[in-house]
Amino acid sequence: MTERILTDDGQDLRYIDENYKYIKNKIEEAALRSGRTPADVRFMAVTKTVAPYIINRAIACGADLIGENKVQELLSKLDDLHTQGLEMHIIGHLQSNKVKKIITTVAMIQSVDSLSLAQEISKRAVENDVVMDVLTEVNIGCEWSKTGFACEELTERSLEIDALPGVNVRGYMAIPPVCETEEEVRGYFSRVHRLFEDAKPQFAKPSFDTLSMGMSSDYAAAVLEGSTLVRVGSALFGQRRY
Repeated sequence: MTERILTDDGQDLRYIDENYKYIKNKIEEAALRSGRTPADVRFMAVTKTVAPYIINRAIACGADLIGENKVQELLSKLDDLHTQGLEMHIIGHLQSNKVKKIITTVAMIQSVDSLSLAQEISKRAVENDVVMDVLTEVNIGCEWSKTGFACEELTERSLEIDALPGVNVRGYMAIPPVCETEEEVRGYFSRVHRLFEDAKPQFAKPSFDTLSMGMSSDYAAAVLEGSTLVRVGSALFGQRRY
């Protein structure tokens, strides 16, 4: 039996330990089935609306990568997080006027969805003498409600962004449409993977190595189709509390 781990308010955090182990095992199984090793896939804990003391429990379990959607929420948590050895990414839609607030805080911005945003990242990175790793976001389902580049322009726009000073395009990020079957969602993931593989020779650099796709409901399917980074929130922490 797992030792009871109680917070000051009596909440038992054993579920974090159990969920973390389950997700890690699922990722490892899918990685092996896809012909890769478990080390080829990173597990990001998505911490939107999650309190710092709960995030810290996941960190204690082994989580070393977290993703936040909103700049202000990330900044509000920093003082209470165990950040030693912790890598932090912004994964939600980022407004240009918020870039300066996180340019020296996060290791990667995963949601670069326009050239204008990339230019602002470049400007702030140069000002602070840093190089910001980014992923360009593809709107794989061509959904009007989602941001991101169309498949047809993704590589060209990504190469333009990669040429900006202070910006290093590491790969692509995608969120597929809501699907009714695993076969359907795997079709979207497979298409993003083909775009990623086809772009590699044009980037011609070892650091073009990250394909971020797969969330709580479909991370195993994403790994089977070539994802190198999955973003898991509710499957780890439970349903969000707004």
